[in-house]
Amino acid sequence: MKVLLVEDDQFHASYMEDVLVETLPEVTQIFHAQNGDEAEQEARAMAIDAVVMDLRMSQRNGIEAARTLWQERPETRILFWSNYADEAYLRGISAIVPEDSAYGYLLKTAPRDRLKLALRAVLIEGQIMVDREIHRLQRAKGQPRTSLDDSEYAVLLDLAIGLQDRLIAERRGMSLRTVQNRLLSLYDKLGVDDAHEDLPINKRVRALNRALVTRTLNIETLETAQRDFDRWQAGRG
Repeated sequence: MKVLLVEDDQFHASYMEDVLVETLPEVTQIFHAQNGDEAEQEARAMAIDAVVMDLRMSQRNGIEAARTLWQERPETRILFWSNYADEAYLRGISAIVPEDSAYGYLLKTAPRDRLKLALRAVLIEGQIMVDREIHRLQRAKGQPRTSLDDSEYAVLLDLAIGLQDRLIAERRGMSLRTVQNRLLSLYDKLGVDDAHEDLPINKRVRALNRALVTRTLNIETLETAQRDFDRWQAGRG
């Protein structure tokens, strides 16, 4: 079994390689990449079976790299390994994972035994595994009082990259009234009206602020959203 380790921090890369060797005798080769671009090239050249993927890297983040890997080899098993428990990452992963593919999401602070369990569950047994600590940290950071549904989240992404209602409606295949209703709903869920009730505020900007503070969005998801929009716009033209 060939495993690709995508990690730009040498300490974490060495630690993970040690755990892989100790935990999975099925692994015959371990390849290394320091960013998403290298990961795509290595996976393609070496016909990689399984990947341990950092999420935040200087060149091409883990979500973008995973999307390309899964497009080319949907059976690839990927364990995402990160310092961050952002809802934005979970949503990003769920939006790109192929049906019936195995993946996991584990924090780098997880105990060694937990890491061993995740490696075997995802890379060998083909299970889906999200560390319970991720959900606990999301709750502690004050996530929206009711989770945004997929259409509300799509509208939030378009709002965050500066699209006006009519363009959002065209892009998402919604009526203008539907987009406006989604905006009202996500304003409520993000608590946009909870502060400064007696002062005029820009609700779109406030919604973006709340989404970033609660980690419903992060810089990687915004970068990905912009690239997705650019591709959509190019096809539209």
